[in-house]
Amino acid sequence: MSKAPKSSNETDSLIRRLAGPSTGKAGLAKDQTEINRVIAEASKGSKFYENEKRKDQDLTERIDKILKLRDELTKGVDLRKIEHAIDVLLKELEEQRDLSQFIVHVDMDAFYASVELLFNPALKGKPFAVGYGVLTTASYDARKFGVRSGMPGFIAKKLCPDLIFVSNNFSRYGDMSKKVMAIFERYDPNMCAAGCDEGYLNITSYCNEHDMTPDACVEEIRKTVQEETKLTVSAGIAPNKVLAKICSDKNKPNGQFHLPFDSKAILAFMRDLSIRKVPGIGRVNERLLDSIGIKTCGDISTHRAVISLMDKQFGLHFLLRTHLGIASNVVQPIQREERKSIGSERTFNPIDDKEKLLQKLEEISVELEADMARDGWTGRTITLKYKLDTYQVFTRAKSCDRWVTKKEDLFKIGKDLLLPEFPLKLRLIGLRVTKLKDLRLSEPISGIKRFFEPAKGEQPESKRQKTVIASEWEETMPGFHENDDSDMPEDQARTEETPPATRPPNSEPTRPSQEAVKVSIKPRSAVQRKAPAAASIKTSQDCPICGKTMLTDNQGLNDHIDFCLSRGVILQAQSEASVESRSHKPKSKRKGH
Repeated sequence: MSKAPKSSNETDSLIRRLAGPSTGKAGLAKDQTEINRVIAEASKGSKFYENEKRKDQDLTERIDKILKLRDELTKGVDLRKIEHAIDVLLKELEEQRDLSQFIVHVDMDAFYASVELLFNPALKGKPFAVGYGVLTTASYDARKFGVRSGMPGFIAKKLCPDLIFVSNNFSRYGDMSKKVMAIFERYDPNMCAAGCDEGYLNITSYCNEHDMTPDACVEEIRKTVQEETKLTVSAGIAPNKVLAKICSDKNKPNGQFHLPFDSKAILAFMRDLSIRKVPGIGRVNERLLDSIGIKTCGDISTHRAVISLMDKQFGLHFLLRTHLGIASNVVQPIQREERKSIGSERTFNPIDDKEKLLQKLEEISVELEADMARDGWTGRTITLKYKLDTYQVFTRAKSCDRWVTKKEDLFKIGKDLLLPEFPLKLRLIGLRVTKLKDLRLSEPISGIKRFFEPAKGEQPESKRQKTVIASEWEETMPGFHENDDSDMPEDQARTEETPPATRPPNSEPTRPSQEAVKVSIKPRSAVQRKAPAAASIKTSQDCPICGKTMLTDNQGLNDHIDFCLSRGVILQAQSEASVESRSHKPKSKRKGH
């Protein structure tokens, strides 16, 4: 049995954590021991360091509890019987393996940096990074020094003193993304864009129609992209989306990798694969799995009995499919009805001036109004997100009794949520709208006819079956999104263009946030403030986390959000979902999944 980790001022886990979530990026050195040491030394004394240290300690305590729970669950239990039952389940899962579809994951190489090179060829051969406060990407020349996306600028400068910082040009990236995606759509009109610089294609039909092998088809795609955009793209060819994404990283940059469409070859490929390489397993879950002895996908089989007993914590079916290399091969565009929120946020050097922060909030409101108008959305729940200069993230939310779209309304609600939290020193601020209404749809049916329509959230029988089939596959470990430390995807975030300081100024850290959730809720204040009179008016409010409608005031809504984000509720929801999904698992092979 693994021993609980010991906490110290500078544990190995803290050093790895300080290295950031992008340590597996192409172009980085395989042995990053010295780089990680420099990062740790450069971070000491900064607020970034203190925040990461708190998170590491929180996770250490969480692992200690998990190991104690494991010992309790396995005490006196015949693990061999459980392993036998899991072996039966593995055979059932193997029967679902579908090797009939050619799935491709295409991933642009250092996209932002490559686009900048097109507009500024003088950067060629020089180490440079895009972004300032937090880097959105780094050139391959910079990655040789350990510089990577998600890294604070002051640390990147320590690793590479000659590093050149380049401003983000999001409109430029967006225009180039459209050109690239248009090329991909020639080979699969139903491709699924997974961001501005990557996507999934099912090239089965195209290969059959043009009498091409998958390798030849992908080579043509990559050649076309390079000829028409002067950019390079890497690709992975495999029977499903998860394997294709893993394979696209094998021969980066400007390469492709074809995983044999054979069960034995896939099992051998997965056996020694680091668990961190699997989409849906972040750095927090990597450490949780490591605590019970799982470092590679092959270790999943060794510890399958423990995973079964701790299904709620680790997700039995997800990990068994990971071990086998079985996942969904359905490729289709993201549907509008699947969208749950729309938002905008901005990162900048720390600001504590109230008027300047409100100005940032107003700018975000203008951007968000434009995005909502362009895409045809309105919503009823507004969530304010902000990050302190200590790198801790907090949210406040308010539900309205009317639809909100205009920048004036967005700014007023955001301002009302932000002002009670002062004094603050922030490095990020954002607004997100949930409980969306699609303005491109016709008005809902009213009158007696609505009683003959399916209930809200219910679908006709034919569509409902498709939904069940498409959602059978768990794509992440339990708690993956709550454990993820990253902010918005880089194609949605906006970063202020201000040169970085050598390191953030020191200040006293605030109370730590929960590791179990992506964002935490800040106490109103250590000093009690009188709430505005309007806050005590009870109205119909919708929780942006669970969707529950209740009659309460804004304070009551925020208390409810606190409850929804609590660790116990998340685990309870995961447990209920796991039990339900296990009782509805398919036992026969389904093609196209």
